Amino acid sequence: MSEIIYDVAIIGGGPAGYTAAIRAGQYGLKVALIERTPKLGGTCLHWGCIPTKALLFNAEIWDYVKDASEYGIDGLGTPVLNWTTVQARKNSIILKHAKGLDFLMKKNKVTVITGSAALTGPAAEGVHTVDVTAADATGSQVRARNIIVATGSDAKLLPGLVEDDRVLTNTGILSISDVPKSLVVIGAGAVGVEFSSIFRSFGTEVSIVEFLPRLVPVEDEEISKELARNFKKRRIDVNTGAKVESVERTEEGVRVTFTDANGKQQVREAEKVLVAVGRSPRTAGLGLEKTRAVLDRGFVQVSDAMETAEPGLYAIGDIVAGMPQLAHVGAMAGMVAAARIAGRPYRAIKRDRIPGCTYTEPQIGSVGLTEAAAREKGHDVKIGKFPFGGNSKATILDSHEGFVKIVADAKYGELLGVHIIGASATELISEAVVALELEGTIDDLMFTIHAHPTLSEAMLDAYAAVEGMAINA
Repeated sequence: MSEIIYDVAIIGGGPAGYTAAIRAGQYGLKVALIERTPKLGGTCLHWGCIPTKALLFNAEIWDYVKDASEYGIDGLGTPVLNWTTVQARKNSIILKHAKGLDFLMKKNKVTVITGSAALTGPAAEGVHTVDVTAADATGSQVRARNIIVATGSDAKLLPGLVEDDRVLTNTGILSISDVPKSLVVIGAGAVGVEFSSIFRSFGTEVSIVEFLPRLVPVEDEEISKELARNFKKRRIDVNTGAKVESVERTEEGVRVTFTDANGKQQVREAEKVLVAVGRSPRTAGLGLEKTRAVLDRGFVQVSDAMETAEPGLYAIGDIVAGMPQLAHVGAMAGMVAAARIAGRPYRAIKRDRIPGCTYTEPQIGSVGLTEAAAREKGHDVKIGKFPFGGNSKATILDSHEGFVKIVADAKYGELLGVHIIGASATELISEAVVALELEGTIDDLMFTIHAHPTLSEAMLDAYAAVEGMAINA
């Protein structure tokens, strides 16, 4: 057993875990970060956020190049997509940031330990012990006064399905050797619609099959309708309210049979199928059952400080009950836990202050209450909407699709929610997060100067639209 007693040992090196490690190091704590793979970064860096957004950027450029003559760029001939180069660029981005994490660990004096970790039980005399098994099956132990579990999640598959070269999750689809001619996407949450957008741009025939009544079902209903309208305009086959009955391998690909919203059986055949029906917490085998930590269907229940029912044991990231499985949420949870352990001030994460971003074409950004949720909570709601078609910068960018929607309280002008679909929505939404955090009112925001010409002016017009006074509509 190691003689070193760390102030905190963190299990898992994804965005939640490495952020907690860096912040704890900044506080001057002695930190160990235990990661089962040789590279830090987790799903987000290697199989999620970063590679998918790299591909989405390539897809955006590809869409512009296909219409280059419209922008006065002649002589390009017929563009040809080099998928090998696209993949190489994506991989170089991953490698760059993986190396960056190694540097940050050294900079903040974090000890990185490679191996699979498991708790041995409650703390003994204030010290927790973690068993660590290396890839070569050799074992060691790490001792720490506090433990943060940040083990992330795995993609779910439908019952009876096994991932292979045709039935894919977000992991497998990022490694395919060629752009498929056709693809069925099961699930229309962020992962499903992002990959649908990527591959449609690259020329793939895409069909979406979603069990719930609309695309991106966590978003405001008007956002879902606008995305569906845009997807259909892009000739993406959208099927909502549809129940998958079977997924079968065929001689040349896969066959997906489903019952549509009208109760009629439908069949879609494609080269590949992407299953994007959610993610499961990675908590099995961690030894949590040996502690007082409370689990709900594999998710860990925590306090506002991210602490479990076991003193000195914290959980952050995708494994936390009741929190959206987003990298930025896990990262902030890591900062909260590190502050609590260091005895520093912290603020609990507020569920209605978490921005949601979906990097489709057009993009989606949202924060706060949807219109329906605001009404359910008893608010007398006022709505402001402004279309990007009235924004001069959107015209310059040839990105007229979508709108900004503001949900406000009618009595006091309190900002309740902001929902954006359109150009740079994932960047614009940060303004709304700050406004909500600082409890801004419509009176405050409609007199806040926004630079011209910018997409952010659409926010200003949307705030003013709550009072029926948008300038450009």
